[in-house]
Amino acid sequence: MEAERTRALLAWYETHGRDLPWRGSSDPWEILVSEVMSQQTQITRVIPAWTAFVERYPTPGHLADADRAELIRLWAGLGYQRRAINLQRAARIIADSGWPNDVAGLLELPGVGPYTAAAVACFAFGIPVPAVDTNLKRILSRWHGAPLDSAALTTVAVSELPHDAAATWAQALMDLGADLCRPKQPRCEACPVSEWCADPTVYQPPPRQSRYEGSVRQARAATMHALAHDGASTPTALAERTGLDPGRVADAITSLVADGSVVRRGETLI
Repeated sequence: MEAERTRALLAWYETHGRDLPWRGSSDPWEILVSEVMSQQTQITRVIPAWTAFVERYPTPGHLADADRAELIRLWAGLGYQRRAINLQRAARIIADSGWPNDVAGLLELPGVGPYTAAAVACFAFGIPVPAVDTNLKRILSRWHGAPLDSAALTTVAVSELPHDAAATWAQALMDLGADLCRPKQPRCEACPVSEWCADPTVYQPPPRQSRYEGSVRQARAATMHALAHDGASTPTALAERTGLDPGRVADAITSLVADGSVVRRGETLI
């Protein structure tokens, strides 16, 4: 059954796969940038941002030496500036020491979690390892008729993965999840593998993220935006610039300093 399902999936992907600019690339830098940008961000926003980013920073060395404020400005619209900062930290390590070429080594890079490490290992280095994300979890749970998670999910993903077409299979699942096997109201009537799907109702979408408006995330983003555009500043000036309550700005600054996104020198923030 698995072999028939895989053949049907890959045949569908050959015709219906999305034309993304990083698809077909084996450059680990281009793939890493695409994966970091795509985290909780719509692909329609990622495509132009990715193109501009790799033109400006075509190698890890280019980003390693980049001005932080310029980086944050280029990251605008992609959310979570911390991702950009971690990407620059990773770029500095890669520029100094070269690319780790396995999952364990990739996991040592700042901001790289299990999914991103597996995706880079698979797409760039040809290592047949499943990149387990919410799309994969949803689809495999429906295929097997049970809500898979943790070790059970990994076991099933490894068993399903075709070692001779691992990257294509993973990309096909991404596109199947984006186009047909959606979290809500899956389009089973158009699905190329519906006859091998045990139960499309077993998957429950994760709870929605907490509100952005009024959150520390919003204050962090506003603070980083102000520093990127106006340069070094003080907490008082940042509160005036952002229009946020000084207490919220103070909380954001504490968070940003703690994770290394912002440097405090006396009363000045950089």
